[in-house]
Amino acid sequence: MSKTKVVVRTHPGIHASSEQTILLSESIVRRWRIPTDRSIQLRCGSLKLKVRVTATSTRNELRISYQLAHQCGIGTQPITLRLAFQAASQTIRIGPIIGVMLNRVTNTPGRRFGIITAFCRELTDACRHAGALVYFFTPDDIRSSQSTIEGWVMGPPEYHGSFPIPDVIYNRLPSRKLDNEPSLQQFLKSAKTHWHTSIFNEKYLDKTEVFQALRHHLGSTRYLPESHACQSANQLKMMCTKYRVVFLKPITGSLGKGILRISKTRSGYQISSSSVVGISKKEYASLNALVTAISGKLRAGKYQIQQGLNLIEVGGRPVDFRALVQKNITNRWKVTSIVARTAGNNRFVSNVAQGGTVSTVGQTVNKSNMNGNKKGASTRLQKAALTIARGIDTKIPFHFGELGIDLALDQDGRVWLLEVNSKPSKNDSSILTDSAIRPSVKQVVQYARYLARL
Repeated sequence: MSKTKVVVRTHPGIHASSEQTILLSESIVRRWRIPTDRSIQLRCGSLKLKVRVTATSTRNELRISYQLAHQCGIGTQPITLRLAFQAASQTIRIGPIIGVMLNRVTNTPGRRFGIITAFCRELTDACRHAGALVYFFTPDDIRSSQSTIEGWVMGPPEYHGSFPIPDVIYNRLPSRKLDNEPSLQQFLKSAKTHWHTSIFNEKYLDKTEVFQALRHHLGSTRYLPESHACQSANQLKMMCTKYRVVFLKPITGSLGKGILRISKTRSGYQISSSSVVGISKKEYASLNALVTAISGKLRAGKYQIQQGLNLIEVGGRPVDFRALVQKNITNRWKVTSIVARTAGNNRFVSNVAQGGTVSTVGQTVNKSNMNGNKKGASTRLQKAALTIARGIDTKIPFHFGELGIDLALDQDGRVWLLEVNSKPSKNDSSILTDSAIRPSVKQVVQYARYLARL
């Protein structure tokens, strides 16, 4: 397949008819031996139609009618896209068309997509640089009986329109409930089978699912603390007897919300819970009293119980690490970034939403109380992140293109897995970069190009 980048322009002299005409640079037509004496197929996402090609002297341009531009969803302004010609099927493709699935769109000026509006703008800029079109839609915008989706393109100019089913769907839905809507699942299945759409980050992972899967991945087992779905009082008692500190984590929680820290004290046991407003603590004279107090939570079966770790600290505050691991244009997992997150004062979770601070791995490890090899810490963290990403890919039968992997170092320098997030945050609070377009955003576009074969 031959590929290049072209500027796509609408041309008032091209009129709609039963057979569309497109004007393409003569140098491309000659080099790729594109027929001009008969109809060939044009593809843009799910859109397929017969066209006739006319060679034109303009360089690296594709000129199309207003009607065709509307069908492709590319608007009336010039846009740079990738163009490919497949001689065997006599097909010209333009794109890639990337659809980003979000949970909501607002009417608030400058905040069209809520808290990730800035990310959406950054992704739009990255697509423009790479030669791709990205539009944003919600499950409510899907019309299951049609080959189009209603959506938004960010400006300038911003517009709402009807778009072909994209070559690639990037799933940014933030909950399992949304992911599992029957009508949405039916659409995604149809898009994959009928339109050959690639969909990544298609599943919201929960903590227990991740640990159960990775127990069967040989390379990952060394990073796993003891962890179970907490379903009984006896199980909680066993873990509390075995370890001085254990954590109860909501299976589908995020941002450190709802985590309970259970620790053995001189006089009994203590439960600490963390929230945005601070930490609350309760003391119990015995383990039985503690278990009785939280038995309602256990019966709901919504918690994972995990071995407490002797984490490194800076100034008495625990530290963990967030690795963003993404697939690149050659379909390989790469570590895009790792940052250290230090918990706020009197906190046991490091999330920025609860007062944590972000810094570089090297600076933080050097300041920490680690006894082990500080110089090799960054390398060990990267190796663990890549191994765990491959384990998720191998053992969970869904398509992921990026993973947020939370890791820890204990005071002996050993790496541990805390959790994996298949919909990592796109706020800029956890990224240390001055780049206008973050490497993590560019990588999303590069992987989409790989999937679209454009």
